[in-house]
Amino acid sequence: MSQVKLLRLLPTQQCRTATGDDRAALGLAGVAVQAGARSALASLWFINDQITAQIAAQFDQGLRQSNLNKAQALRAAQIALLEAGGQYARPAYWAPYLVIGNWF
Repeated sequence: MSQVKLLRLLPTQQCRTATGDDRAALGLAGVAVQAGARSALASLWFINDQITAQIAAQFDQGLRQSNLNKAQALRAAQIALLEAGGQYARPAYWAPYLVIGNWF
């Protein structure tokens, strides 16, 4: 069995991992899901490293401590960033993230 098929979630924390081309419509994240990963956390545009670390930490916390599904955990992480205020409350910082594949 392929190692990829054992993955429940592949957190791709690089820029534009959900942006594809004519060979892979959903980019690197879509390729991972097609290869057998159940889901991938991806981004649609260039992202801020500091914010990515915050989103990833809060996303992980939501999955582990709050028993949220992947979509709910991502939403909670995005809302936390939005509600914190400041410059990072702008959608350019919290909106590029999405879950591809099985989001439960």
